Amino acid sequence: MNQTESSQHLHLPATLRFAFVEASWHADIVHQARDAFFAEMALAGFGADSIDVFDVPGAFEIPLHAQRLARSGRYAAVVGSALVVDGGIYRHDFVSQTVVQALMDVQLDTGVPMISAVLTPHHFHEHAEHRKYFLRHFAVKGTEAAQACLQTVAGLRRLDGVLSAA
Repeated sequence: MNQTESSQHLHLPATLRFAFVEASWHADIVHQARDAFFAEMALAGFGADSIDVFDVPGAFEIPLHAQRLARSGRYAAVVGSALVVDGGIYRHDFVSQTVVQALMDVQLDTGVPMISAVLTPHHFHEHAEHRKYFLRHFAVKGTEAAQACLQTVAGLRRLDGVLSAA
């Protein structure tokens, strides 16, 4: 069974809501992840009306939005998506590391799954071949984010059932 098949048969309630927080930098690339996320979620029975999208300026702003969304109690999971690149000033490594760590902290603090599609290529160049590669790559990552989101939520629901029965 591949991951798509398993995501379609998780038996999650249709009333669940999800949030997708996306950075505006390199929006054309980041939107590929969002669009693929929506497509995969639809295959599992969660249409666009189940997913709220929040735009933020850059990756650094994702964790605060994710934290507020998680604390609202409205969302079963929150996905963050960004492309953090080396813009000539060495900072992309610590920005992406900080964002991913902050998402982990939010997840552990709130109990709401945080799914990261925040990616940092070792080298990114603004030429056609790199852009084409990352457009495709982000589509793959959006699909994977949806699968991880659904499987994590389903797994936590099963765990909650086991723990409450004990």
